[in-house]
Amino acid sequence: MKTVIVDTNVLVSAILRDRTPELVIQYIVENPDVEWVASSEILAEYKAVLARPKFRLPQDLQNAWTTLLEAAIAIVNVDITASFPRDPKDAMFLSCAIAADADFIITGDTDLLNAELSIKTNIVTVATFKALFCDTSADS
Repeated sequence: MKTVIVDTNVLVSAILRDRTPELVIQYIVENPDVEWVASSEILAEYKAVLARPKFRLPQDLQNAWTTLLEAAIAIVNVDITASFPRDPKDAMFLSCAIAADADFIITGDTDLLNAELSIKTNIVTVATFKALFCDTSADS
């Protein structure tokens, strides 16, 4: 089983723009061989970001996504704090990756994508994850 962490920017893109980010989220949620993991801190960020007025998401859409997130995500107890001075807000994703021994972080954040980290988690773009897993499963 592959464990994945979805960066908040990917989730927002899935909701606002559809296309590839939405396909990747759908694949993660529907595939029994993939487990979406997050810390309670990450889940709280997802919910807070979706509620931001700038996105103008109707309350019913926010509620639907909150329900999906709560059902789809396995909450991981994170008892370590990773240091990521380049962008301290991203440290929670790295901490979660280490605690969950996650296989992938899916992100569009160039700070994370370009970071040279000493963790085993692969940090990939939405397009890369889609090419590695979604596109190959469609061929099967």
